[in-house]
Amino acid sequence: MSIEYGSDEPSGLFGKSGVGFFDHMLNSFAVHSGARISLEVSGDLYVDCHHTIEDVGIVLGKLLHEIVQKRGKITRYGCSYIPMDEALARAVIDVSGRSYLVFDYEPKAPMIGTYDAQMTKEFFRAVAFNMGATLHISLLYGQNDHHAVEAIFKAFAHSLKDALQPIDGAILSAKGVL
Repeated sequence: MSIEYGSDEPSGLFGKSGVGFFDHMLNSFAVHSGARISLEVSGDLYVDCHHTIEDVGIVLGKLLHEIVQKRGKITRYGCSYIPMDEALARAVIDVSGRSYLVFDYEPKAPMIGTYDAQMTKEFFRAVAFNMGATLHISLLYGQNDHHAVEAIFKAFAHSLKDALQPIDGAILSAKGVL
């Protein structure tokens, strides 16, 4: 797996995880954050999608951590509200080096295609803890799980895009370090 920002190539997901809805979410994340994600996954989908989705979250989190380290001084904070039909999601991020996840979304249905809806939280936990970010995600309301999860992924993408913007001047911390 690789991720790059600022490429002359189009953003989006290039490759497949083997879980159709998850690929749709990764592509939405990539397009909305301005990233190009190359993905090659070989997992135990014959069991279920848990390890595949969690492992992609771990690797994505580590790759985002590397991007933060290379960029140096960044805006650090991002917040986004995204509507998706009847659903409204909010994602707020602090790229501080301190890992934490607050996740407020309970799926109404167990599955979205072959995607276990519970894995949404596990994916974002893996990203936050491997990236070193504090991440608060809430579905404020919504009935359709497809719309809810898509709004969550897009809200995360936009909040991350804002947080990764470079800044001039001092690091945004009273301690002088993140």
